Amino acid sequence: MEGKALLFKQFAGVDAVPVCLATTDVDELVETVIRLAPGFGGINLEDISAPRCFEIEDRLRAALDIPVFHDDQHGTAVVALAALRNAARLTGRDLGELRAVVAGAGASGIAVSRILKEAGIGDISVADSKGIVHAGREDLNPAKAALAGWSNAAGYTGSVEEALRGADVFIGLSGATVTESAVAGMAGESIVFALSNPTPEVDPAVARRHARVVATGRSDHPNQINNVLAFPGIFRGAFDARATAITEGMKLAAAEAIAGAVGDDLRADFVVPSPFDPRVAPAVASAVAEAARRDGVARA
Repeated sequence: MEGKALLFKQFAGVDAVPVCLATTDVDELVETVIRLAPGFGGINLEDISAPRCFEIEDRLRAALDIPVFHDDQHGTAVVALAALRNAARLTGRDLGELRAVVAGAGASGIAVSRILKEAGIGDISVADSKGIVHAGREDLNPAKAALAGWSNAAGYTGSVEEALRGADVFIGLSGATVTESAVAGMAGESIVFALSNPTPEVDPAVARRHARVVATGRSDHPNQINNVLAFPGIFRGAFDARATAITEGMKLAAAEAIAGAVGDDLRADFVVPSPFDPRVAPAVASAVAEAARRDGVARA
């Protein structure tokens, strides 16, 4: 947490204080953050597991008039969308032409799926440890039941590997293993984001035998999906606009700004900018502040 506070300061000039709470109770967490909130301009939630993280964020957003952001969800989602926009551009397609399969229905998996849906992806199916999340399952928690209501238009009910046949995009956020044959069975010019860290769902070298674009969560491979591309600039922009919340429009704007930083340098091993690119955080901040004003949550 101390390291993340340093990243806020280094990349966006945002002063951050790590506050670690000795409780996992939802009510205690919410009450404690509400009591602490008057001393802060925004709240960045960290390391809260699903499905509690959804309730905690929703309750805090409703109770507070400052930005509340769960980085494990939305930071990953923003950067993944930026990378996918550029991967689609590289392969000559729009998001609306793509069918994606997401392995992992936890905090980041649901958030990534939601932002891709907001951005207009053609279809998206999400799997947990028991297979594809669909409306016919009776073992879904409320977050997964809601997910089943707006995802999986193709109607898959089996495993990730079954859904991957002919799919354009795979996004791994589960720590599960995906076989080489499953990647080989995807559509041509496929896109594989194996984001579990330190062990991706499929070895990147193996994935590159079959996929046009491969991304991971690791710094020792090209196309690292790194949250530091998102959260410093998002908070800087929210603070510059004195925003009361971080809206879906602000997250989409952040993703577009990150994607735009790649520019004409786009290639299969460079669909997201370097975390050390000094242009990224200012571009994200400007786009987020503008989106806050457009969405009616700015006070400046």
